Amino acid sequence: MSDEGGAPAMSGVTAGGRGGATAPTEQKDGVVSKTQEKPERIELPDNTYDVEDFASPVGAKTPNYFSRKNTSIDVEDYFTGPRDIQKHSKWPFIFQMHGSILPKLVIPLLGMGGWATLITCLNQFVPGVEIAIQPILLTVLGFVVGLGLSFRSSTAYERYGEGRRYWATIILATQSLGRVFWVHAKEHPDVPKKQMMLRRVSCLNLLLAFALALKHKLRFEPYTGYEDLEHLVAHLNTFAQTATSADPDASKPLKKTFYKEMGEYLGVSFAESNPRKLLKKAKRPLGNLPLEILSHLSMVVDAMVADGQLPVPMHQTLSYNNLTLLNDVMTGTERVLNTPLPIAYSIAINQITWVYVFMLPIQLYSALKWLTIPATVAASYIILGLLFIGKEIENPFGTDVNDLPLETYCEQIAHELDVIAAVDVNRENPYAFLESKANIPLYPISMAPFPSWLKRPEERISASIKNKPIVLFESRKRTAEDIKREQELNKTANGSLRRRNTDSTDEPTGDQRV
Repeated sequence: MSDEGGAPAMSGVTAGGRGGATAPTEQKDGVVSKTQEKPERIELPDNTYDVEDFASPVGAKTPNYFSRKNTSIDVEDYFTGPRDIQKHSKWPFIFQMHGSILPKLVIPLLGMGGWATLITCLNQFVPGVEIAIQPILLTVLGFVVGLGLSFRSSTAYERYGEGRRYWATIILATQSLGRVFWVHAKEHPDVPKKQMMLRRVSCLNLLLAFALALKHKLRFEPYTGYEDLEHLVAHLNTFAQTATSADPDASKPLKKTFYKEMGEYLGVSFAESNPRKLLKKAKRPLGNLPLEILSHLSMVVDAMVADGQLPVPMHQTLSYNNLTLLNDVMTGTERVLNTPLPIAYSIAINQITWVYVFMLPIQLYSALKWLTIPATVAASYIILGLLFIGKEIENPFGTDVNDLPLETYCEQIAHELDVIAAVDVNRENPYAFLESKANIPLYPISMAPFPSWLKRPEERISASIKNKPIVLFESRKRTAEDIKREQELNKTANGSLRRRNTDSTDEPTGDQRV
């Protein structure tokens, strides 16, 4: 089926994209002509900087030692995170170290290896000493330990998944509010357009500031002197900003000794610092920075409603609902952070697991002898690994390798808000992009652009729209029949070739004919 002024049905096309790519024109004499439009050159201002010139926020870390941009190997990269989920490693999981729980199991496994060696040597070299029992407790205690580890892991992963859902909600709410501020808000007749534009950009920055402030709050970083946050909230009157101005060095991390740092990397509990240290040492009230940012956003929405910039009730409801949603996310993440597994469960599960592991060499010696040592280490790695993984992901908002990559989520929010702000909102003619000549409304049954269809009668447009499902169905049917016919031809050709090869093989040679 062909259409007047359009290409034949289902004809191929390279549609013009954003930026002025190849755009189709009307059909002339049955031939579709295309005009090559050069994209408009974007002149950058003189004060445009390279993104890499700025100090980026501390991002998720995943070392890529085969990258030309990262050729230095830092031991710290093995132990710090969160892991950058956007990077891909070609190493099999069995050989990957970054993200593995093995570094925190080095000391426990060495201890269990020494304990198994002691039990084995006492049984082998000390006369009259037999520290060995029947492996009955392996079955009895194994069920209890498995039940406890399953409960620990499932509870920790539930908190991990809940934290991820909350951050997905933040992304959703910031996108919705960003569209309200940039697209739905009307121009104020008494305010210059450039002033309105800067106000809207500042509102988008406040949405990003909320996400960053919540990230720092969940990591017990209550100040504003962080390089990814300071420039976004310096103009706000908040308790955290006042405290940071009075003591600029309060937000700087304390320098750790080598032994303390290595102890934290290896999971030594005596070397771990109190994560709430900055909160306890605060000399001024720190307030609640994410909540204060929400208060500023609420004032902006109230002003927009009062000035008539949001005249549609649905847009007003959308704004207030998403502000409430951000508040709900803030309290929900704080609930996940401040409601860990009851301490009685944690203590009991740890004690039961360690008792089971310490009993392993005593029960395995009778059957394995010297193999008790490697068997104990291997079993300890499996059991203690599950225990330590549950402990690491119990707080999904920290800086461990397996914690949620909050930096990546904040970068995603910043990028998407920039994308929203890059949309050219044509308030004089909001349908301009629909009526563009690059728009092909009835593709693929017609290559005619929008302006060409405007020149045609309403009856033809209506008939083409109604016939589109029929044309597409017939086209798909013809395509399926062509594929089936081609497969049958290939099958016939392959069969003929096989028969020809068989005949040539069965043909007797000269000696056989004689």
